[in-house]
Amino acid sequence: MQTCREFFCDEAMKLTISRKLLLGYLLMALLTVVASAYALASLQRLSSVAYNITNNHISVMERSKKMLDILMAQERAEKKYLILKDPEIEQIFWHRSDEFLEEMELMRRLVLDERTKASVTAVAALQNSLKKSFAEEVQLIQSGRFDEAGAISETRGRTLIQEMSSYLLNVQKNADETINNEMNLIASQGLTAVHLTLGIGLLSLVLGITLALIITRNISRPLQQLQKAAGMIAEGNLDQKIEARRDDEIGALAKSFDHMTQRLKVLEELNLDASPLTGLPGNLAIESRIAGLLSKGEIFSLCQVDLDNFKPFADKYGYAWGSEVIKEVAVLLAGYISGVKPQETFLGHIGGDDFVVIGRPDQVESICQRLVADFEPRIHSFYEEQDAQNGYFIGRNRQGIVQKLPLITVTAAIVTDDGSRFRSPLEMARKVAQLKEYAKSLPGSNYVHERDLPDEEALQLENLQALAEADNAQRK
Repeated sequence: MQTCREFFCDEAMKLTISRKLLLGYLLMALLTVVASAYALASLQRLSSVAYNITNNHISVMERSKKMLDILMAQERAEKKYLILKDPEIEQIFWHRSDEFLEEMELMRRLVLDERTKASVTAVAALQNSLKKSFAEEVQLIQSGRFDEAGAISETRGRTLIQEMSSYLLNVQKNADETINNEMNLIASQGLTAVHLTLGIGLLSLVLGITLALIITRNISRPLQQLQKAAGMIAEGNLDQKIEARRDDEIGALAKSFDHMTQRLKVLEELNLDASPLTGLPGNLAIESRIAGLLSKGEIFSLCQVDLDNFKPFADKYGYAWGSEVIKEVAVLLAGYISGVKPQETFLGHIGGDDFVVIGRPDQVESICQRLVADFEPRIHSFYEEQDAQNGYFIGRNRQGIVQKLPLITVTAAIVTDDGSRFRSPLEMARKVAQLKEYAKSLPGSNYVHERDLPDEEALQLENLQALAEADNAQRK
């Protein structure tokens, strides 16, 4: 049974290199985002606590201290009024009372806890009682009842001021405790945030390094194998097999590399058979291509190209000049298939002045048409000017008789297999050779397709083929 580790390794192999890199970066980015989000959330919490300390608790302390100072000023104004009975001092008391209430209203606008709210409410009620008590003292003094006014001040007035002072001191104490607690909270949360952020950052670093090493190894090791194999191939050792058990770009490259190696082996075998004059594949490659197409049952055409009157030309102008004519034909044919995929059209050199073109029927016929049209202007450049103008040259025929000899012409014969006609390359080659003999009997440069044969000529070719097969059977 497949383990989880093996499962994930296999699944990872199916990912492309770009996706592996993207996955690694996304994972690191996710950790970075998590760390950043946590850090920002922690900072926001700490900022909220700091804001609450600055704008609420410290303000509560400042307001309560100021209210306590005002309360003490009220007490002093009350005592002075009892002694001096001065109306201006009375107004100072009422003015301080208004200040006290203003500060209290400002405190109520702050965000207060329940205990502080209760204390402020109690202070407000006590301040109203103090104002009533002082108003009563003023009436008694104005009535000349000084002793009664002094008694109220010493009993009721003192008690109210002491209670308000006690409430305000408790408010300060509560605010101070809250500030200390929240400062401790800030320190604790800040330290925790630092530790977690550093931990996540360290984890991201370790994970990033690990992923980088894994991905690098995952890429570099097969590339090193490919590099080693390429070096062996460069030295001529084509027996290299690259294992490609992965579905990413490296796997595709390894498969392509292996396919290239196999193709190089085939090409090397074919090059051993290549024509030294034209560099085109020879008989072995030609037979291999025909056999391969026959085995696949594909429809294709085989064309044999032959030069007529070539030997008299070579006898007069020399073998070197004759070789140039053969190379010129090879260049012409290669130019016709330059824009065609190699697997679609094949060009081979049987030897001497004979060439072979293999490919789709329409392509092969188009090549023959172009060759016949282009050949005559190109071949004239190989003759002396007077011979080219005359359209013949004086030379000796095969019997040694001096006579007018025609210029070189080109003949092409095309045979098509529909996927079932021919059983072997030899059988198809024999058919195209017979057709070529008929084509050579026609004047000038031309190409002939089986379908273009007259009925009697076709019958003659069939008879010749039957005779050849009978003769072959007798030999066996």
